Amino acid sequence: MAEGVLSPGVNLEAFSQAIAAIQALRSSVTRVFDCLKDGMRNKETLEGREKGFVAAFQESLHSVSRDLGELERLSNLVGKPSENHPLHNSGLLSLDPVQDKTPLYSQLLQAYKWSNKLQYHAGLASGLLNQQSLKRSANQMGVSAKRRPKAQPTTLVLPPQYVDDVINRIDRMFPEMSIQLSRPNGTSAMLLVTLGKVLKVIMVMRSLFIDRTIVKGYNENVYTEDGKLDIWSKSNYQVFQKVTDHATTALLHYQLPQMPDVVVRSFMTWLRSYIKLFQAPCQRCGKFLQDGLPPTWRDFRTLEAFHDTCRQ
Repeated sequence: MAEGVLSPGVNLEAFSQAIAAIQALRSSVTRVFDCLKDGMRNKETLEGREKGFVAAFQESLHSVSRDLGELERLSNLVGKPSENHPLHNSGLLSLDPVQDKTPLYSQLLQAYKWSNKLQYHAGLASGLLNQQSLKRSANQMGVSAKRRPKAQPTTLVLPPQYVDDVINRIDRMFPEMSIQLSRPNGTSAMLLVTLGKVLKVIMVMRSLFIDRTIVKGYNENVYTEDGKLDIWSKSNYQVFQKVTDHATTALLHYQLPQMPDVVVRSFMTWLRSYIKLFQAPCQRCGKFLQDGLPPTWRDFRTLEAFHDTCRQ
């Protein structure tokens, strides 16, 4: 038998013969049902009709048994497909009868092949880069380790006096903005930033890193019953809830761990652009209101005003 291979471990010739055996088995089963459908015909006497029916039915059953045995024999010769794609239970996706609408299994196979190819090329690139490593890095590894400078103190533990000086300088930079600093729970600072008569911002800081911001309206209460800043309750107005979400996004954008004072100053500059929250039109659509809200988004570079849907 020729050793044609569909994939490693699969005999191609036995595979094609198994397909033909399946077709023969279906034909044999069809003849069985045809025999049952036709019943006892073409015989004059009842005894002759019964004998003819039994003989034909037995012959059909023998054909089914013979074709089934041949199919089982060929199935043992076909072999098992290789386990090149260990996708576990994801193979059950191929049984979905609506493959045209949800081709999940084929897409999963393609993604798995692409991942394997990417891993292979990454391994080749790593080998080439290791061969081209700099001589200084390879031969002076021990020397560089000895001359390595001492670790600089982390900026997470800046002294409180330095934090106060940075906040005071920022407070003097923006006349429209007033900043009140307090430390109710040790060294961590809490800021109450009042921007004109537009809004108030509660900022929770860990050294010079801003952990949390909550924006509320100018006339809203920002204190709890015991007189502390309320760092959990959100604003009652949707416009300031939107600005709170944008401020959280701005904190993720302005990130420079080596220079935290620059980060705070940049964030305050961005926050100051909300001084005209209810006066500036959208730079894209030119409207002041959209769905009842003013432009609540401010571009991180240009500080221009946009509606939340117009900035896309």
